Amino acid sequence: MAAAVVVLPLLAALLVPFSGLQPAAAGGNAAAATVVVKAATAIARTDDNFVCATLDWWPSDKCNYGMCPWYNSSIINLDLDNPILHNAVKAFNSLRIRLGGSLQDQVSYKVGSHFGHCRSFRRDDGGLFGFTDGCLHMNRWDELNVFFGKTNTTVTFGLNALRGRSKAAGGNDTLYAGDWDGRNARDLMRYTVGKGYRVESWELGNELSGSGVAARVAAAQYGRDVARLKRMVGRVYSGTGGEEPKVLAPGGFYDGPWFSEMLRFSGAGAVDGVTHHIYNLGSGKDSDLIKKMQDPSYLDQAKKTFRDMATTVRDAGPWSSPWVGEAGGAYNSGGKDVSDRYVDSFWYLDQLGMSAAYGTKVYCRQALVGGNYCLLNTTTFVPNPDYYGALLWHRLMGPVALKAATAGGGGAPYLRSYAHCSREQPGLTVLLINLSNSTAFDVSVSGGPLGAAPCGGRREEYHLSPHGGDIQSQVVLLNGEPLVLAPGGQIPELRPAAVADGCAPLRVAPHGVAFVRFTNFKAPACA
Repeated sequence: MAAAVVVLPLLAALLVPFSGLQPAAAGGNAAAATVVVKAATAIARTDDNFVCATLDWWPSDKCNYGMCPWYNSSIINLDLDNPILHNAVKAFNSLRIRLGGSLQDQVSYKVGSHFGHCRSFRRDDGGLFGFTDGCLHMNRWDELNVFFGKTNTTVTFGLNALRGRSKAAGGNDTLYAGDWDGRNARDLMRYTVGKGYRVESWELGNELSGSGVAARVAAAQYGRDVARLKRMVGRVYSGTGGEEPKVLAPGGFYDGPWFSEMLRFSGAGAVDGVTHHIYNLGSGKDSDLIKKMQDPSYLDQAKKTFRDMATTVRDAGPWSSPWVGEAGGAYNSGGKDVSDRYVDSFWYLDQLGMSAAYGTKVYCRQALVGGNYCLLNTTTFVPNPDYYGALLWHRLMGPVALKAATAGGGGAPYLRSYAHCSREQPGLTVLLINLSNSTAFDVSVSGGPLGAAPCGGRREEYHLSPHGGDIQSQVVLLNGEPLVLAPGGQIPELRPAAVADGCAPLRVAPHGVAFVRFTNFKAPACA
């Protein structure tokens, strides 16, 4: 079938190469670009719960760069009764939450007879990541699952993959050797099944792949352990009448040869989701974070990781699919006054669009609460700008991803564009991200080779912009109005601006983000 194409031409102007300066608009307000959406066939399909957020184990005394931004946001002590938290999660009506993080390979579960000692995390300079081992008590697991049930959360749980292993002899090598002892994990699963709690997926380990972070495990050993976990899940859930949970691994930074070997040794069908982590902006104290978030060339560097990851999974584990199990942009808790501000939307929403286009099934943002990269303020739970971007994506962008690109190569690198079939509604939704601080884009829709004008009918627009034009604002505007909590901590309604003539020009302001649903557009890939 010939490709069906929707063309979104923009007024012409010349963009300068990125050099830390934004492009100046010729004549003051326009730039040359054409966005082409190929709508005949899908390029990828995400999971229905593509948008995901994490909860971490970090205690309040987790500190970086002289700051301790985690407060009481740990899986162990997060206030699950807070109405804003409850409403923020429930607003997604199926938000995926991944429980895990650096300390997960030091957590015991106080159930059964194989947990050993079970104590609270405390500072220990000799421990991994500067902490002792920690403990998950079953009364807390009960509380978490009550919360998950009330908010219709899809749960991914990260298991301790170092249990039973010991540090290999010799020098300062971080290699841990020996078989994984899964008995404590099995007891947790049995308790979970017995209580009727639903865990959609179990993930083995955190950042132990390749060279690891504080510890590492050889790929062949890891593969055998994942196969053991798969068999364990099958036995525990056999006869329960429910769907068997997925098995995920390895939850680490991408290393092609290591990932390939792990998949070969785990065997066909063992790994349902190959999880990797992304912190492509560098350190949380990097003074160039804001510059990187607005640099199209820098943002594009992540394409190689997504492309290589997809190739590895296709070649070594075609039964599986790539997932981003954790991504916070800047590591070590994110950037202060950056990762929780409007400017982070340039990186975050671009990552959602880019990763989906390369076949990523799930993208987990670090973190729902905690650190500087939180979707919800760590002490007040008030949503940060990226929360609203995530919610709009979840509500508007369906699983089917379509090819969207700027025609003629790099004609307008500051306009980022992504397209999906609309979620649970007819039509097509396009995400437009304007990285320029001075150039607006005027977008109009032509019929192209689709016959009847695809832009006919109503268009729904959701324009995001920073309060006062300050990209470091924590307040985001939707169609010019601040998004603030309603009485009782309710998430505000996200109402679009309706345009009766869907073919009328569409303007995306400098530093603006727009989700635009073309209600009457009939894409063959969306049928």
